Amino acid sequence: MKAVLGDTVIAEAPKEDLIQIEGNWYFPPASVNAELLEKSPTPYTCPWKGECQYFSVKDGEQLLQDRAWSYPTPYESGIARVGKDFSDYVAFWKEVRVTD
Repeated sequence: MKAVLGDTVIAEAPKEDLIQIEGNWYFPPASVNAELLEKSPTPYTCPWKGECQYFSVKDGEQLLQDRAWSYPTPYESGIARVGKDFSDYVAFWKEVRVTD
């Protein structure tokens, strides 16, 4: 599967390597082009997943604020709920299309 913004592939991995949580596809960290992400200071803590790290996504010269996120150290109870360790996996907001 691919995460695509415009014509740029931000992440790509086989579907079996992704994790789906609450309707969002989370890509393994090694499958994401980190050069296209910039850490954001936006704070958020999910009540069951844990502390979130937001990223802004580079789209050419434009920076799309908080369009990607991950959970660097999810709660153990969150990992148990998902059934797999999703530490540092990255999900994307709607402007980034996830396709087969």
